[in-house]
Amino acid sequence: MPEILLHLADEAHDLWLKTEEELEAIGLPPPFWAFAWAGGQGVARHVLDHPHLVAGKSVLDFATGSGLVAIAAKRAGAKTVLATDIDPWAAAAVALNAAENEVALAFTGDNLVSGPVEAEVILAGDVFYDRDFAAALIPWFAHLANEGKQVIVGDPGRSYLPKDRLFPLATYQVPVTRALEDSDVKKTTVWRFT
Repeated sequence: MPEILLHLADEAHDLWLKTEEELEAIGLPPPFWAFAWAGGQGVARHVLDHPHLVAGKSVLDFATGSGLVAIAAKRAGAKTVLATDIDPWAAAAVALNAAENEVALAFTGDNLVSGPVEAEVILAGDVFYDRDFAAALIPWFAHLANEGKQVIVGDPGRSYLPKDRLFPLATYQVPVTRALEDSDVKKTTVWRFT
């Protein structure tokens, strides 16, 4: 997405291994915020190409990481965007990237899973990579969708993607970091949670 500028890691593999080991030693998560993951890229591209999904609405970017999806939502005309991530480092990444793109985003580090959400649209990129995390997200997303909220997720085929709960909206070929993925380009589907 040439229309969005991000501060990301240059040496992906070395940074991932170095920070993952160091952060694990002190009980912090790996640096997901340092990369533009395939699912997030798909959601961001979809929102930019279909701004009616977020225009004039309140948006929650769940597990924001770098803030890519939140920035795309704001650029597409969202009234408000709350970027959320439990990783304390993500707050700085989101602030830097929002400033670089001249958009105003709110941020929270609170764990929102299973709680109420005021936003009309929930966006989530690449969140079904872990069995336990997926098991917590699926009922929460289903509950939010049943409340009439739009829950849109992007995923390149991670192991715990609940395809039986999803309706496909679009598919994109997105560039990824070979050191972290199994190729240079990943097919990523954007889904609406049902």
